[in-house]
Amino acid sequence: MIQKLSGLFRRRQREPITLRTDLHSHLIPGIDDGAKTLGESLKLIRTLHTLGYRKLITTPHTMSHRYPNDRRTILDGLGTLRKALEEAQIDISVDAASEYYLDEHFAELIAKRELLTFGKNEVLFEMSYIIEPPQLDTIVFELQSSGYTPVLAHPERYLFLHEHFERYRQLKERGVRFQVNINSLGGFYSKAVQKTARRIMHEGWIDYLGSDTHHRRHIDALTAALKSGIVANVCEKNTLLNDRL
Repeated sequence: MIQKLSGLFRRRQREPITLRTDLHSHLIPGIDDGAKTLGESLKLIRTLHTLGYRKLITTPHTMSHRYPNDRRTILDGLGTLRKALEEAQIDISVDAASEYYLDEHFAELIAKRELLTFGKNEVLFEMSYIIEPPQLDTIVFELQSSGYTPVLAHPERYLFLHEHFERYRQLKERGVRFQVNINSLGGFYSKAVQKTARRIMHEGWIDYLGSDTHHRRHIDALTAALKSGIVANVCEKNTLLNDRL
């Protein structure tokens, strides 16, 4: 009994693991549903810095029906943000890719090879939360055939997959990487999302953790989740690639 209690105490006292690189956020001001102003961007980034992050790969939406961003709008915004960070003396590196919505426009960008990538030609994409797009497997094939590695943003948030968990396995076997939101593991979105995120974690399928920061409420939830030691829990069965970026 004493040995069991001692082991439990050691687990509870385990030092939290600090992620130095964040993949997935919306910090370029005024181009999607993330930060609205440059001042708001700087406040969010300053807090991310205090949480231990030293590199951010921010990923504005590219969604033709709502946020019709392209390379120019994103990279111009990145330049403005970098200049402001330098002037504010916030010692953090910021790069940009995009969170692409799976639609016909995305397919066109793949064909033209006009995607903003991170890492080794990796592409972050999302889809409908409610219904699986019929072209999902085709898009994965087209990405891979074009030399890209597909990374599915917050797989735990797609409600249609919760009752078809085997589909996650199929996507992983096809070479799709998973980026899970830290706040999903912390219960920010819903109990159902949290349950699925933790199940994905226990399967060892998490490749990237992301803050998916849009606003202050996300930062507050992220702070609590990180302090709980959630990254260390993920690392027990998953090989995170964040700090290789």
